[in-house]
Amino acid sequence: MPKLICIILLFAFVSGCRPKAEETSPKREDLPDMLATKELRVLTLYSSTSYFLYRGEERGYEFELARRFALSQGLHIKVIVAENTSKLIEMLEKGEGDIVAYTLPVTNELRQRLIYCGEEIITQQVLVQQRNNKEKIIKDVTELIGKDIYVEHNSKFDDRITHLNEELGGGINIHKINKDTVTNEDLIGMVAAGEIPYTLADDNIARLNKTYYSNINISLKISFPQRSSWAVRKNSPLLAEAVDKWFGENHNSTAYKSILKRYFENSKRPHTKKILSLSKGQISIYDPLFKKYAKELDWDWRLIASQAYQESQFDTTAVSWAGAQGLMQLMPSTAKAYGLEIEKIKNPEANLKAAIESMKALNKSFAKIEDRNERIKFILAAYNSGIGHIYDAMELAKKYNKNPLMWDNNVAEFVLLKSNSEFFNDSICKFGYLRGRETVNYVKEVLDYYDEYKSKIKQ
Repeated sequence: MPKLICIILLFAFVSGCRPKAEETSPKREDLPDMLATKELRVLTLYSSTSYFLYRGEERGYEFELARRFALSQGLHIKVIVAENTSKLIEMLEKGEGDIVAYTLPVTNELRQRLIYCGEEIITQQVLVQQRNNKEKIIKDVTELIGKDIYVEHNSKFDDRITHLNEELGGGINIHKINKDTVTNEDLIGMVAAGEIPYTLADDNIARLNKTYYSNINISLKISFPQRSSWAVRKNSPLLAEAVDKWFGENHNSTAYKSILKRYFENSKRPHTKKILSLSKGQISIYDPLFKKYAKELDWDWRLIASQAYQESQFDTTAVSWAGAQGLMQLMPSTAKAYGLEIEKIKNPEANLKAAIESMKALNKSFAKIEDRNERIKFILAAYNSGIGHIYDAMELAKKYNKNPLMWDNNVAEFVLLKSNSEFFNDSICKFGYLRGRETVNYVKEVLDYYDEYKSKIKQ
């Protein structure tokens, strides 16, 4: 029995369970208490802007700012994730965290209970539309009459478009989508893909998604501005003062602007697609390396080449928004785990070798998937997002009576749903929010390139 307990405890540690508040934590009121423990407990939510895990590493705009503030005070950061904003406030007031690093709406009611601090953000709802749509760009809300607007049912976007429709005297064709299956960011992706013509979004979410979809226009504001900010308890004025001071001193710093650009300005997709020259029966100058290392994984070398193209377009100097580098876009932590020194991470052979080692480990992790072609899909997905997210999706598939060992129409479906709070907040999920559409598209695109290469290049 003791051995079994040890195994369970070890699994809980390694699996990266969502951080929870300590059950019996010492009383902590203000900054001096935190300096004494050298720890800042940060309350936040999983989302594409605040906090998420990407390829096993913590990321998020709010998270990165909170971490930099903590470092400026000589503090380590402990992230505690709540399920919703109401829970965030409740946990803060109970002393289960020290600061909310999430943009809470500024209201008179909350001002009586909390101290707002940090940068005040002004957000508005905007119309999301295609730039290259056959329809002209809508520049005034009156032009929405007769248009088809898709929003999540019973959401703030539903409320706003309904009220706007009433203000205009009717005529907007409002389509209300089930929130359990489609998220606001899914709808933005559908606009970009031309599947629907219009949707609404908060401008910060719209700006972030524009870094993925360069063909969307988000210029038309359709709501009043909403102020929001971070917050601490009423008995933490010194912490609030330190946060305000840090933001004031760093708002125009290079490091601060770099974080802002990484999430809301710099494109997360290559600007152009290289046209491959296959006239010499060659995919790239790295074909010999693909052939050499594909044997270790027992994969067709053309599949490895397809993955490399999807990752970096064979640009060994490429660095992603999240810090992945080189031919196979390795995260520094992954490179280190497989013995690759950061100084050599852009060396094409060293980068590829470490990537193959990581995929060999993934191959073992998915050993229960007997169908080789199916297992390849799981390995590609885990390489793209991190294995934890794929484990979560497999558990969700089990729960909803789908096949956890099949990708298409099974696990892939729940990878998509991991961008939905109804699913990533499920107790069986340990790794939170995932931009699932990116992972599902990644698997499809790598395999599409592979089919193309197989048709043009001999084994």
